[in-house]
Amino acid sequence: MISKNRSAEMEVFVRVIEAGSLSEAGRQLGLSPSAVSKLISRLETRLGVRLLARTARALTPTSEGEAYYDRSLQILADMDEAERAASQAAIPTGRLRVNASLVLGNHLLVPLLPEFFGRYPQILLDLTFTDDVIDIVEERADVAIRLGPLTNSGLKTRKLGESRRYVVAAPSYLARHGVPDTPQELADHNCLGFNFRRTLSPWRFAEDTVQRPLAGSAEVNNGETLRQLVLAGVGLGRLAAFHVGEDIVAGRLVRVLTDYDPRDPEEVHAVFVDKRHMSGRLRAFIDFLVEQVTPALSAVPDKSVSP
Repeated sequence: MISKNRSAEMEVFVRVIEAGSLSEAGRQLGLSPSAVSKLISRLETRLGVRLLARTARALTPTSEGEAYYDRSLQILADMDEAERAASQAAIPTGRLRVNASLVLGNHLLVPLLPEFFGRYPQILLDLTFTDDVIDIVEERADVAIRLGPLTNSGLKTRKLGESRRYVVAAPSYLARHGVPDTPQELADHNCLGFNFRRTLSPWRFAEDTVQRPLAGSAEVNNGETLRQLVLAGVGLGRLAAFHVGEDIVAGRLVRVLTDYDPRDPEEVHAVFVDKRHMSGRLRAFIDFLVEQVTPALSAVPDKSVSP
């Protein structure tokens, strides 16, 4: 909740001007539109001038509002710089709530954490791994690590890297059903997939513009279950390279259709609330991810293993 002080009133006013509406500013700040309206009214009463001209279709600053907006930007920037200098000098401490999918959390994040804890022993990571895409404001998460396309949520993002996706199968499956040589032959195979909306599009391949609906005996809601089904020889799956790289090296899984690899990587992002004053622990964690995740993704094996 925004504290009732002058800098908070400035921040709310600036956000209203930049967002263009009370409701959007409130959503970004975690406040109701009525709470934003009351803060603006209180500010106008204290200053004795009208800062915003309100109509049914628009919300625009008055001449006094424009002047107040310009000065507020400068004041908030000065305060931000002062706090940044203070936080950089301090040792990052406290609880940091981190959300990630099961696969990203267990296969990408967890192996990096010993190094992080060695650098920042006074940060407590509160980890939640789930394949549900949560509202990080509502769930009070400080940062989420996301794989794939992002929605236009108004949240801040930092790109951490890219992960390719491989079509893989267990040697036992290929021994029973043969190795598909072209994407067209997938019609004769058991293609396992996901059951959530953002992955319902068919698999794509290089130089293959045909939409290919894939049929399989199972659809799942998380990558680890799909990996286990593929390892068990149930069918083919398309999974993130960092998720199955070790299985490929060990011979537990085999890449197929490598000549048709579209090389369409999914981006990995850190997603967090747009706050003017980022805590030192959040800044330390995001900077660590930027430093470590790209090399970790680049180290994923990129070769086929013959069945």
